[in-house]
Amino acid sequence: MKAIWKGAISFGLVNIPVKLYSATQQSSLDLDMVDPRDMSHIKFKRVNEDTGKEVAWEHIAKAYRLKEQFILLEPEDFEAAAPEKSKIIQVDHFVDESDIDTIFFENSYYVEPEKSGVKAYALMREALAKSKKVGIAQFVLRTSETLTVLKPRGNVLVLSKIRFAQEIRNTDELKLPAASEVKPAELKMAMALIKQYTSPFNIDKFKDEYAASLLKIIKAKAKGKKSKIPTLKVVHSKSKDLMEQLKASLEKGKSSKAS
Repeated sequence: MKAIWKGAISFGLVNIPVKLYSATQQSSLDLDMVDPRDMSHIKFKRVNEDTGKEVAWEHIAKAYRLKEQFILLEPEDFEAAAPEKSKIIQVDHFVDESDIDTIFFENSYYVEPEKSGVKAYALMREALAKSKKVGIAQFVLRTSETLTVLKPRGNVLVLSKIRFAQEIRNTDELKLPAASEVKPAELKMAMALIKQYTSPFNIDKFKDEYAASLLKIIKAKAKGKKSKIPTLKVVHSKSKDLMEQLKASLEKGKSSKAS
């Protein structure tokens, strides 16, 4: 793994020199774009809008359009905007993780201590684990400010990006049913159905099966076999009555558990 950020976690007057590593990777297949007429690989080019010529990465810079004029930004400009946040993850706020709605969560990163920060790293990890709290911190990652949650996961500290409140869209434009639409008897039956299907969460039970199935098709096509799409028929409930559907669901759940 390659470190994507180096700096320090600040916890009161304690500074912990750390590195961040991406904690996740894609399970989907890495598909290329081709021209189906001759199977040529499609490439993207970074082209100068005025000259039409391709521009190399080393000649590309970032700029902000202000009143129809581009203002060129240098690397030091990003750091000058918040120098302390570019190098320090200041953890000075602690909450219960359950207080954070899952809609806010984004990517996660593993936090590794530098040699000089091993003892302080272990202290913070154990203190968070014992308190059952998570730390909240803001810092600048690449060129944007990031809101994060710091929590222990086994023997590693994990830093998870979470969205700011203003990044969550309002639901006012959605047409949603009122709670009064639900009948007490239907709600009771739905609660029974939830209870029947409730079990401890085990992430290992869930696999990306689509990628594996698609890879089988790809290997078969490489041998000259043509893929066949199985005929799927959506079977709708015979009854339009919601209570009847819930009862049938409960009976189905009982029979599947018995077998």
